[in-house]
Amino acid sequence: MALNSLRQKQWKDESGSLAAAGLESDGERHVDVLIIGAGFGGLCMGIKLREMGLSFIILERGSDVGGTWRDNTYPGCSCDIPSHLYSFSFKLNPGWTRSYPDQPEILSYLKTCVDTYQLRDSILFGTEVIEAAFDETKKIWRIRTQRGDTFTTGAVVSAMGSLSRPAIPDVKGMERFAGRVFHSAQWDHSFDLAGKKVAVIGTGASAAQFIPKIAPQVAKLCIFQRTAPWILPKLELQSPGWLQLMFKVVPGLQRALRGFIYLCQEVIGLGLVNPILLYPLKLLALRYLASKIADPNLRRAATPSFPFGCKRIILSNNYYDALTRENVELVSEPIVEVRETGIVAQDQQERPFDAIILATGFRATDLLSPLRVLGVNGADLGRVWRNGPKAFFGMTVPDFPNFFMLLGPNTLLGHNSLVFMIEAQVRYIAKALEYLRKMGCSTMNLRTVAHARFNRKLRRRTRGTVWASGCKSWYLDERGKNRTLWPDSPTRYWLRTRRFSPEDYSFASS
Repeated sequence: MALNSLRQKQWKDESGSLAAAGLESDGERHVDVLIIGAGFGGLCMGIKLREMGLSFIILERGSDVGGTWRDNTYPGCSCDIPSHLYSFSFKLNPGWTRSYPDQPEILSYLKTCVDTYQLRDSILFGTEVIEAAFDETKKIWRIRTQRGDTFTTGAVVSAMGSLSRPAIPDVKGMERFAGRVFHSAQWDHSFDLAGKKVAVIGTGASAAQFIPKIAPQVAKLCIFQRTAPWILPKLELQSPGWLQLMFKVVPGLQRALRGFIYLCQEVIGLGLVNPILLYPLKLLALRYLASKIADPNLRRAATPSFPFGCKRIILSNNYYDALTRENVELVSEPIVEVRETGIVAQDQQERPFDAIILATGFRATDLLSPLRVLGVNGADLGRVWRNGPKAFFGMTVPDFPNFFMLLGPNTLLGHNSLVFMIEAQVRYIAKALEYLRKMGCSTMNLRTVAHARFNRKLRRRTRGTVWASGCKSWYLDERGKNRTLWPDSPTRYWLRTRRFSPEDYSFASS
């Protein structure tokens, strides 16, 4: 069944409200393309498909758009990529109020995009996809959701993202704790932290943002640290009204600034793939630490023991200040167990707490879970990936025709804007779909040889990067392999995906 070959109609969900524009065939709800997820990736794909004239629907498990930026509402939540780079290139936002956007501003920006491009009627909220199965006879995908909806579609685009499933640590006795326990990505705003004794497990990017916010409120804050993070000062500036006005009235000014910021981020990226170039930044980080923490014991505990850049570099102006507060304790000893009233570390001291906040990141290498994806001859993508996820430029996999991923394996970045990667992928997928439509084909299936060749080159490129230097991070799977980050310049990714190469795929018609 070729794309755009069916009769367009509008359908309604069981509540009777207009849910999306779709197509109907043989009594089934059908669209040319079905998108999973309404974050940056899903919205960008939807905007492009509307421009192409293809019918689509976006299925979103949450109650609104935004993905990560809808779910993460912890105090101080913000982005560590500059504002003017963290937006779509075709929808710049002259109204950013800060050099680094906070969560409410980013979410507001995404909602503005939904309204501008009239996407809301094409999104079905509260709908989690549980299975996507390829029908080899009809050359279509059948989609099942947890609420009982079924769809058929010519192509699937997963925009689920890799920072949507919190990682819950396996700590002995956690279930016995009588106080409140929650993950930073599922912040419990009903629990008043004022005057409480609070434990934070983890010292990653989220912890570095919310710890300075809650430290003045709580009676006691104890931070359990596995490894100290590398931290650089954050150039946090307010954007004055006159500058916002200049962006609106001077053509090209904001785009020029965006290009300059991108180049600055790329300079950092050069160091990540050529670690020796990171030495000046390492010196800056050490001097910054020394200037902030005078106590030699605390400074020693806060000094990282792994190569600079091996884990995500944190930007913060107030994290070290929080560590020096009288009511804050940094514990570097491993946790032995959690008891009903507190936590016991390796020093055998039991520290009592009213609440435990998990700042333990996300299951970044556990892609697509819990979605089950079945391809040709019943191939299960979960089993195909049993030794680690691999994909062609992070987007396609052999035996899963017309199944695409945004921010799939090895396409996240450690230094630059993911929105840049998303746009490169959306452009590539759009060219692939356009080629199918132009040739009158139903499906495209990645050739095994193309997949193997790409991943061999990817592994070779990873070996020389800082992420392969031996430290443990969320970038790596349980085998210590980088399954998350693109081990090269995003500019090179953009260049290599600008052209869709039909020779990498086999094609079939219904």
